[in-house]
Amino acid sequence: MNLSGIIGYPITPFSDLIKGVDLEKLGTVIDILLTSKVDAIAALGSAGEATYLTKFEWEQVAKYTVKYVNKKVPVVIGIAELTTEKAIERAKYAHAIGADMIMVSPFSYYKLNEAELFQHYENISNATPLPIMIYNNPATCGVDMSPQFMLTMVGSIKNACVIKESTGDIQRMHKIHKLSKGKVPFFNGCNHMALEALTAGASGWCTAAPCLIGDQPKQLFDAVKQGNKDRAQALFYQQYEFLEFIVTSGLAAAVKSGLSIQGKLEGEPRKPLLPLTESAQKTLKNMLTEMNCVY
Repeated sequence: MNLSGIIGYPITPFSDLIKGVDLEKLGTVIDILLTSKVDAIAALGSAGEATYLTKFEWEQVAKYTVKYVNKKVPVVIGIAELTTEKAIERAKYAHAIGADMIMVSPFSYYKLNEAELFQHYENISNATPLPIMIYNNPATCGVDMSPQFMLTMVGSIKNACVIKESTGDIQRMHKIHKLSKGKVPFFNGCNHMALEALTAGASGWCTAAPCLIGDQPKQLFDAVKQGNKDRAQALFYQQYEFLEFIVTSGLAAAVKSGLSIQGKLEGEPRKPLLPLTESAQKTLKNMLTEMNCVY
């Protein structure tokens, strides 16, 4: 599967009325991403509060997303489970509902060694034909995989084919590109490093930013790919403070507050996550106004 460009991450809206996921509002968020010209949609990532969903809710979101997108763009389903058994169960479900790829995070309480990580990914690969994106995000998963090890998995595990690197260390992206001789596609998962990552050869950028700032991330990606350095820098610095803010404030809370500010969607993250403070909401509103994203 040849995937590149902007992979948009939807938040998961909740309904106070039914005390569960509001699928109609999820459709609204997906429409916002499609209008923002994303090249793929990745449901059930960090922005989607996947770890705070019940099994039923997780399956609801995965199935609805695939059905609603309806092949307009590829759909990636995020999987972050403590046990290999549960990860395999969700990988099989993603395949059954028609997802195009799975993004697997080695979520762990214990610090897993490379043998355990390799077997985890290999067992998932053996259970489903879906392409696998190896997702390295030690800040949330508690596991840090080196570029060399991830490339070893890509070379040895049949369905492992893409890497998402989210440590915030640009040297790792350089290493992935150099060690693989540019043959293994990798995606940037660190918002405020988008320009550096794309310049370093990243195939694309995984981000929830299009939920709030439209096609500005896509414009940045296109400018880099067209070799328009001045335009790329201008677009990036226009977005930089916003990109940093939504990460440090918590993706789910920031995006949900932003959608409320824009009058598109109301709702809060699921506890123990808290909504943005009044001060943070004011800061976000000012940023969105400066970016012409408050209408």
